[in-house]
Amino acid sequence: MTVSPVYETVPVGGPPQPDYLNAVLLARTTLPARTLLDRLHEVEAAFDRVREVRWGPRTLDIDVITVEGERSDDPVLTLPHPRAHERAFVLAPWHDADPEAELPGHGRVAALLAAVGASGIRRSATRLRLPGPSSPAPDGPAGTERA
Repeated sequence: MTVSPVYETVPVGGPPQPDYLNAVLLARTTLPARTLLDRLHEVEAAFDRVREVRWGPRTLDIDVITVEGERSDDPVLTLPHPRAHERAFVLAPWHDADPEAELPGHGRVAALLAAVGASGIRRSATRLRLPGPSSPAPDGPAGTERA
């Protein structure tokens, strides 16, 4: 598992709100993508996430960007994520975690990031650590698995 550095992002759309913190987690799982999404929604709920205002303030927002080998047009879980290629707040931390990453159907993350630029995002001093003794350091070596 690999965790990217954290980026602070100016909110786009929705009501006025504080900046977001964004990171990318690369992981390997045996869960089907829809089951993974359901589990991630459970994590969001544990952090008091409520879905009332689209693009509104939230305590936690976890998206599945891509699952190796899976494509889906399901409106609940579209894979790969339909706007990931446009979002520097996804591409910059993903590139940090895996400089060789590719977004299926769109190409290399590095090229996508170069195309959209880094306006509105900045690397944060905040460090994300996962619980447990085997937590990877965010500045450690990158893996190649994606979830």
